[in-house]
This record gives sequence, structure tokens and C-alpha cells, in this order.
Amino acid sequence: MSYWYEGPLAAFDTETTGIDVESDRIVSAALVVQDAPGVRPRVSRWLVNPGVPVPAEATAVHGLTEEHLQRNGRWPSPVMFEIAELLAEQAAAGRPLVVMNAPFDLTLLDRELRRHRASSLDHWLEPAPLRVLDPRVLDKHLDRYRKGRRTLTDLCAHYEVSLSDAHDAAADALAALEVVRAVGRRFAARLERLSPADLHALQTAWHAAQARGLQAWFARSGNPETVDISWPLRPELPAAA
Repeated sequence: MSYWYEGPLAAFDTETTGIDVESDRIVSAALVVQDAPGVRPRVSRWLVNPGVPVPAEATAVHGLTEEHLQRNGRWPSPVMFEIAELLAEQAAAGRPLVVMNAPFDLTLLDRELRRHRASSLDHWLEPAPLRVLDPRVLDKHLDRYRKGRRTLTDLCAHYEVSLSDAHDAAADALAALEVVRAVGRRFAARLERLSPADLHALQTAWHAAQARGLQAWFARSGNPETVDISWPLRPELPAAA
């Protein structure tokens, strides 16, 4: 019997001008599709001229300068259309979509669609919903007592997945996909009977519980920061449009 983690998967990742999903912009993105473990993936890449300044601290992370993006990047509107169209194709095909820290990348894409296409990610997914697999949520739920950070780099090290070019969108997407396959194999006894649709629904609850736990820790530490429990997409704020 073949289980979901041995079958076709897609993965999506972005690089951005910052970490605020309401105001920051996508500067590069990638969609990786792999039909089975070990099969050469099909990769779609986008480089975007965001039309706004690119902070030095963002360039220090992904290496994309404002000058390079102005010279080589495309305008956001057609790029967001192409990304949404391909994600909708994955959903229509029933292919699960791996997104590391999904509420960030998918919410930022939604805000870019609203900003440049007067649309939304949900609109594109009306014919068929995405089945999202978030390695961060899965790992934290299935191995909740393991100490240490759970960034993509940390998860790759823990699950022995190669990440040769961190903060390149395509490399990060492929690594996240391989981490999800590794999670599936390691926790097969707990996951193999669950479908991607089952896991999507469960992750909504798992992420909410994880967010509430982090919020409680912040409160005990005197940190006023709030943690959004929404997954995989944060609700629209009036200012987002």
C-alpha cells in the first residue's frame, strides 16, 4: 500500500521584504512538484520587483538586492496571477501542498493578490480547497517534547534532509517537502491512516493549541506580543487591501 507521504506532493515558498504579512512584499517565490520520493522535481520560479524599498536586513537573509530586483524582477500583478493559478491547479489535482509556516507565506500571497489583482487566495480555491501540510506544525505536534528550535534549517538537520541553499525559495520549498516525507516515514504508525484532508483539518486544531501555548508563555514572561491561532491563512484585516 502506498501512503500519502510516498505519493505526489507540491511545495511553495517565498522570500520577502520582511515579516509583516500585511505590509511586506514577495520578492521571489517557487513551486516545487514531485511525483514520488527520489523523482526529479518540477520547479517553477518567480523573481519579483516589489515596487517598494528592499530593506538591507531582508537582503542579508535572501541575498536579493533592490537593484537586482529592479533590473531582473517582474511586476507583481502577473506573477501573483501565475502563482495563484498554479496553486489552484495543485488543489484541483488533489496534490497536497507543503508550506513551512503556512500562515506566513499563504497570508502574504493572499495580501499580494488583494493588492495587485483585487482578488484573494480563497477566490482562486473556490473550485477545490488546498490540502496544506506544514512541517512546523506536524513536527511540533508529533514530537512536542523535543527541545530546540524548529526552523526549516533545524528540521532539516533533525530529519537528515539536505538544504544546500537556505533562503532560496526553490531550495527551501524542496527541503520542506522532503522534511514532510521524513516526518511521514518516522511517524507512519500515527499518520499513515490519515488522508491529507484529515491532516489539514487536524493541523488547524494543532496549530491553534500550539499558538495558545506560546501565548501563555508570552504572558508568563511579561511579553505583550499576541499570537494568531489561524491556520493556514490569517483572516483579512481592513488595512490589508
